[in-house]
Amino acid sequence: MTTPNESGPLLDAASPLPPDIEAADEPTRVPLAIEDWLTVIIMGALALITFANVLVRYFTDSSFAWTEEFSVFLMIMLALVAGSAAVARDRHIRIEYFSENGSMARRKRLAQFGALMIAILFTLIGALSIRMVWDDYRFDETTPGIGLPAWWYSIWLPVVSFAIALRAVGLMIRRGRKEYRSDAKNPGGKGDAS
Repeated sequence: MTTPNESGPLLDAASPLPPDIEAADEPTRVPLAIEDWLTVIIMGALALITFANVLVRYFTDSSFAWTEEFSVFLMIMLALVAGSAAVARDRHIRIEYFSENGSMARRKRLAQFGALMIAILFTLIGALSIRMVWDDYRFDETTPGIGLPAWWYSIWLPVVSFAIALRAVGLMIRRGRKEYRSDAKNPGGKGDAS
């Protein structure tokens, strides 16, 4: 059973593609492979750490205390890296009733507005978390599990937050440059973006 091809324009990466067409990433200045490889590395590290802990618990009735601390850190990093990939690929959460209705010019402005809001949010998170990193460093905070300096973990929040903000700015610029066909559902060609 085949599904009919959509005849309307595709504004973003969240729009469905026919099953015979592979999804392709938009060209970006910074390769999307960075997030892809970081995801693979983090998932591999999580799997190895968890598997080692399971083996140690099974054979010795004790566990590696450090695995929980690293696992929590790696899961947070995985969420941030995946968020960066989602923003760069325009796969972030949106309310389709608003983002998929209306003229193409309106949809284009909403796509740019969404990317701008993401950029502002993660710039604020990055800027505010710098203070947290400074406090961790200045007061010699250590982690409760194994006593590592806390800033070793917290330094990555502003770094990845600023990376996500930059990906959002790049998405906003790409959405501003992109030309869209007129909406097939919109008779008379209203909403052409020029």
